[in-house]
Amino acid sequence: METYNRIAPDVRLGRDVKIFGFCNLYACTVGDGTRIGCFVEIQKNAVVGARCKIQSHSFICEGVTIEDEVFIGHHVCFTNDRFPRACRPDGQLVTDADWTCIPSRVRRGATVGSAAVILPGVTIGEGAIVGAGAVVTRDVPARAVVVGNPARVVRTLREDEAR
Repeated sequence: METYNRIAPDVRLGRDVKIFGFCNLYACTVGDGTRIGCFVEIQKNAVVGARCKIQSHSFICEGVTIEDEVFIGHHVCFTNDRFPRACRPDGQLVTDADWTCIPSRVRRGATVGSAAVILPGVTIGEGAIVGAGAVVTRDVPARAVVVGNPARVVRTLREDEAR
């Protein structure tokens, strides 16, 4: 780990995890052999599995579970709130007590392309591919290739293509 990372003491790191410069991790779990690129943030209660690659500038928020052997491209953004607000109706700033985290999951062996945005409550299926820049608004089936805004299935990978 580089000296310019902020790795909070409550982070659980597996064996042989590599974290490159200027990352911010707190209250999360990262599995064995995972590689995390520069400028990545992984928030509390997020889980990243074993042997994953998280590319630079990605944001993995609270409630996201990334299973083993997943590729997350550059600048991927996960979200966990369907109706985010800065303030309550009375003008007070919103706190953790004012919202419910909506979890998302990326299943084993999936790929999420650069600059994709994953909305709350979505599951990306095993071996699926999310194209660069896609906005994923609903579940992605296993081995599906999705592209666009909103993301739509353009094909399904054959068994021999899925790995």
